[in-house]
Amino acid sequence: MTESYQIYALKYRPKTFEEMVGQKAVVRTLQNAIKANRVGQAYLFAGMRGVGKTTAARILAKALNCVNGPTPTPCNVCESCESIREDRSIDVLEIDGASNRGIEDVKTLRESVKYKPIRSRYKVVIIDEVHMLSREAFNALLKTLEEPPPGTVFIFATTELYKVPATILSRCQVFEFKKASPRDIVNHLNDIATQEKLKISPGGLALIAEASEGSIRDSLSLLDQAVAFCGEIIEDAELKEILGAVNRDLLFDFSTAVLEEKPERIFALTATVLDSGYDLRIFMKELVQHFRNLLVVKSVKQPEDRIALLSPEELARLRVEADKGGEDDFLRYLQALQNAEPGLRFSSHPQIYFETTLVKLCHYRKLVSLKDILQNLEEPKKGGPGAGPADSRPSKPAWTPPSAPRKADPPPSLREGFRPKPPAPNGEDARPSPAGRSPLSPPAADVPPSARKKFEETALKDPGVRSFMDKFKARVITIDELKGKPETEEN
Repeated sequence: MTESYQIYALKYRPKTFEEMVGQKAVVRTLQNAIKANRVGQAYLFAGMRGVGKTTAARILAKALNCVNGPTPTPCNVCESCESIREDRSIDVLEIDGASNRGIEDVKTLRESVKYKPIRSRYKVVIIDEVHMLSREAFNALLKTLEEPPPGTVFIFATTELYKVPATILSRCQVFEFKKASPRDIVNHLNDIATQEKLKISPGGLALIAEASEGSIRDSLSLLDQAVAFCGEIIEDAELKEILGAVNRDLLFDFSTAVLEEKPERIFALTATVLDSGYDLRIFMKELVQHFRNLLVVKSVKQPEDRIALLSPEELARLRVEADKGGEDDFLRYLQALQNAEPGLRFSSHPQIYFETTLVKLCHYRKLVSLKDILQNLEEPKKGGPGAGPADSRPSKPAWTPPSAPRKADPPPSLREGFRPKPPAPNGEDARPSPAGRSPLSPPAADVPPSARKKFEETALKDPGVRSFMDKFKARVITIDELKGKPETEEN
C-alpha cells in the first residue's frame, strides 16, 4: 500500500522555533522565557492567516513537556514531542473556538483543567480562533484564566484581535505575529524547491511570494498547486496562468499612455483588460503598485532595495519608463488612483469609472497649480503677448484680492461731531458747481438729510441705476458721481 501524499504545508511545518519564518521577536521572547523559567499562565498569539500562530503554540507545548525540558529546543523524537505533533497527547488540548464557543463548552474545559497532567509536565490548552467564543463563554473563562491550576498554560490564537475582550487581553501576554516579508518567503520556497528537486526561476518564486501576501501557508499551497499543474519544471508563463497574475506589459502600456498624454489609448487597453479576464478592481490594485514602483525608481538611488520582487530586467524597464515623468507627476498619479479605488469597488459601472479615471490622468500634466496662476497675476512677465512699441495702450495693474473695508472710514454723515452746514438763502447749494457736472452727481456731503433723500429718489428713477441694481441685487450705501454716459435698459 502506497503512503498517502502529504501537502507541503504539513510536510514542511516548522518543528522548532528556529524553523519559523519571519517571527524573530516572538521566537526570541518565548525561548528566553523558557530558559529563565518565566513561563506565563496565558499567551495570546494574534496575526493574519498562515503566519505560524498555531505552530508556535504546538512548539511551545513541546518545549514545556519535552523529556529534556523545559527547553527552548525540543527534541521532536521523545514520546511527548511525538504525541503533541500528532495531536494525540491527553495533556495538550487543542480546541477549535468556532465550534466550541458556548458557555457549556467552557464549563467542561474548566472542569478538565482542575486535574493535574497525567503524563506530561504541563497541561496546555490551545484555543484556536478564540475570538469566536461568545461573551458568556469569555466571562466564564475569566477566573480560571487569572488563577489557573498549577502546571496549566493557556495559549490562544486569533486572526481578529480587536474582537477579544479587554478583560481577556489583560490576563494574557499578547504576541503580534507579523506578515512574512517577500524576501523571507522567496528564501523559504527556494529551500523547499531544492529539497523537492523542483526547477523554478527566481521570478516564479517572486510571483508566488507576491500572491501569498505574507502568508507562509498560502505560499506553500500555491507551490503545491504549481507542481500539480506543471510538474517538476515550473515555467513562469504557466505560473502566471495559474496565479492569474496581471500581465506587466499591460501595466506598462497604461503608464505609457498616461505619461505620453494619449487618452485615446485608454479605451482599447481597457477592452484588452476585460478580454483577458481580469477583474478591474484587482487590475487597479496592480496599477497602483506599478505607479508606486515608478515613483520609487524615480526617487531612490538604489530602488532594488525597495522593490525586492522584480528582476534586473524589469528594474531597467522601470527606469526607462520613469524618465518620461517627474516625481511630482507620479505622486499625483498615485494619489488619484488611490482615491479612485473605493469608488471603483462600489461603482455600478466599473468599466466607465475605470476609463474616466485613467483619461483624467492623461490630462493631469496640462493642469496648472493655483499658486502659479496667482504668481503670474501678481508678477506679469515682461515682453508677453500684447507688449511692444506698437501697443500704446496703458498696461493694466496686476490684479490683487480686494481688501476688507476699513472701519475707520465711515461716510461723512456718520462721523462723530458732524454738523451739516445750513443751506443758502435761495435754497440752493452756495458752492460753485464744477464744470461738466453730471445731472446724477450727488449733492455735497454737508447738505441736509432731506436733500440727500430727495437726490436718492431721483437717482433711483434713472434707467441705468435701476438696471444696475436689478442685475446685481444691490442696495444704496454711498452715492458717488456717475462716470460716462448712463446705461439704458435698451443697452
